[in-house]
Amino acid sequence: MKFFLRHSIILTSSALALSACASVPTETATPAAQPSVEAQVPADINAFFEQYDAASLEMSPQGKAYRGIRDDDYSLWNDRTAEADDARRAMRLDYLAQMRSGYDLGELTGQDALSYRLFEAVAARSALLDPYREYGYIFDQMNGSQSGIPAFLINTHTVTNAGDARDYISRIEGIGSLMDTLIARSAERAAGGVMPPDWVYPYVLSDIENLLNAGMNNAVLEDFRGEVAALDLSGSERAALIADADAAWQTQAIPAYGRLRSEMLRQQGIAPTDDGIWRLPQGAEYYDALLSYYTTTDLSADEVHDIGLREVARIHGEMRAIMEQVGFEGSLQEFFQYTRNGDQFFHTSREDYLAEVDTVLAAMDERLPDFFITLPEYELQIKPVEAFREQSAGKAFYQSPAPDGSRPGTYYVNLYNLRDMSRNELEALAYHEALPGHHMQRSIQTGLGDLPPFRRFGGFTAYTEGWGLYTEELGKDMGFYTDPYSDFGRLGMELWRACRLVVDTGIHHKRWSREEAIAYLTENTPNPDGDIRKAIERYIVYPGQATAYMIGKLKIMELRERARTTLGDEFDIRQFHEVVLTNGPVPLDILEEQVDAWIASELP
Repeated sequence: MKFFLRHSIILTSSALALSACASVPTETATPAAQPSVEAQVPADINAFFEQYDAASLEMSPQGKAYRGIRDDDYSLWNDRTAEADDARRAMRLDYLAQMRSGYDLGELTGQDALSYRLFEAVAARSALLDPYREYGYIFDQMNGSQSGIPAFLINTHTVTNAGDARDYISRIEGIGSLMDTLIARSAERAAGGVMPPDWVYPYVLSDIENLLNAGMNNAVLEDFRGEVAALDLSGSERAALIADADAAWQTQAIPAYGRLRSEMLRQQGIAPTDDGIWRLPQGAEYYDALLSYYTTTDLSADEVHDIGLREVARIHGEMRAIMEQVGFEGSLQEFFQYTRNGDQFFHTSREDYLAEVDTVLAAMDERLPDFFITLPEYELQIKPVEAFREQSAGKAFYQSPAPDGSRPGTYYVNLYNLRDMSRNELEALAYHEALPGHHMQRSIQTGLGDLPPFRRFGGFTAYTEGWGLYTEELGKDMGFYTDPYSDFGRLGMELWRACRLVVDTGIHHKRWSREEAIAYLTENTPNPDGDIRKAIERYIVYPGQATAYMIGKLKIMELRERARTTLGDEFDIRQFHEVVLTNGPVPLDILEEQVDAWIASELP
């Protein structure tokens, strides 16, 4: 497997006055009418799932782009109207009814039977949130469209020829109408009381100002110019494309972001000060649905909270052992302060941080065959979060590769403030996001060409994030974390996920304030203040998601220990990982079935 380091540090400059031009309506992909339940289904269930995938992609030009598909709607944005959302929901329910009427689960075997069950599981999971379709925040610091739109153009819209470049320009032209749709829906939700807390708005406004203040040297146009420069074009063709992109940004994007800024300033003046979603209509029911959606379990908020408290106590005990190992005298909280503030625990340049990541992952790459049978074939790149969104983005995240290899898997690391990125955590973070974590799991999943597309490109958070967290500890089993402070960082990352169970449920179920949650992390983790604040702010706007990591990891560890205990000397960790990875993401109860079946097959 290849991986490479790419620096993408984008500097912004040159302010430009806002244009007062009105937005020109630009086409988005409108969901087409879907087949009725009476439509004849193919005899082969995999052909049926291919039909479902094709219908889903026709409703999502951006989904096609993520998959590396470039066809007639490569120039379009997804239709983000409420009517389009309803059409997508209706299509899902229609195909579910077709599957149930057209196939008998009892007559299916192997992967076909599993696909049937997983399609039902995906539909049931989506149905959990159907009653709360208008509850999400459209603009926030984590997943907000104000940064998601430019990030998509920069990181997903691939330019391989002049046609792709013109499609890129069309998408810039479409920002005006797309943004107007999103602004209107955000305002409608705000009128119903669905809006983020007041402290979120400065982050959103900062993202907007970063783009506007950069003028014609903004991140999107910088990316476009770089893409066009790499094409085999004449100077006049290249200049014409760049001029058209500049004009599109000037006439569409700038006014659209100006309108968004006005709406965000308006909402900021009426935004709530309470943080948890308990304040929303049916907020308690909504949170219960989110916990089930993300963890794929029936655990209650109180049960999740108690698991978190138990795991925090366990990890604190392991941390005290490392504290004794390095000869630190004092309390655990004093040790937290020491590792939180010591200059030796932080890089002083982005280049040094990235170089160490490169070294860590090269060593891990060499060790993989001893613990895995199937290995990732897609390239991996390590990329700093772009300047326009680094102040609001999380500390690290991953984007899957395109199936055709036209886009590598990408480990994004946020280097905005190096004092928020402890060297102690660098190893564990790289293992989680890259190897053998998300990049390995999603590369293998993407490459499962015999499975239906919804399994190759979909997912269950508890499985995916549980695997990422599991691989942090797996790194220790593989002989890494030779520096006790790095091992302490690993425990710190695990502690972080245990504390998430406590603070996420604390905020959204027990009605903790943002300040109470920050105080809990400050007391119980070694993370720096900026890291703590950003994390709590993430959990507030992304309720429930953070609980999936530890719940998923605990299940994978439980299953591995069950297999090791039952099989004894016959236990092969490479085979265990093969069972976990080569069926793609599944709910935790189905994962347990698969591992139990494998254990039974290995017994004499």
